[in-house]
Amino acid sequence: MKNLKQLLSAKGGHVHSIRPDAKVFEALQLMAQKDVGALLVMDGSRLAGILSERDYARKVILHGKSSQDIAVRDIMTADVVRVDPERTVEECMSLMTQRRVRHLPVCEGETLVGVVSIGDLVKEVIAEQEQTIRQLESYIHS
Repeated sequence: MKNLKQLLSAKGGHVHSIRPDAKVFEALQLMAQKDVGALLVMDGSRLAGILSERDYARKVILHGKSSQDIAVRDIMTADVVRVDPERTVEECMSLMTQRRVRHLPVCEGETLVGVVSIGDLVKEVIAEQEQTIRQLESYIHS
C-alpha cells in the first residue's frame, strides 16, 4: 500500500489556504471557487488551523452570526490532526475514522508538504483494488 509521500507525488502538493485574519465569507468564496470542503489556515508558513464547511455550519450558521463579520481564526479548528508523509493510506483512513476528520495536513516536522482528503484516500484504495483484480484475472486466464 502507498504511503502519503507517494500519493502526494502523484497528486501534487498544492494546498488551498487562507490567513487567520481573513473574513469567513472570503474563505467560503475561495472554497466554492476551488470546489473544496476545507482550507488550511496559514499564519505565514506556520499551519495555524483548518477551516471546514462543518466549522462554518456549526459555529456561524447555527449561532446566527454573519460570515462577513467573523474572522477565520474565530471559527477554525486549531487542534489540527497532522500526519507524517511516511504514513500509509490505510493508517490515514483509520485515523480519519477515529478522529472524525475529512482532511489531513501532511507535515515533515513543522513544514507543510500537502494535504489529503478522505476522497483522495478512497480513490487510492479503489485503484489498488482494481489493480489486484486485473492481476487475479490475468493469473486465472493464464
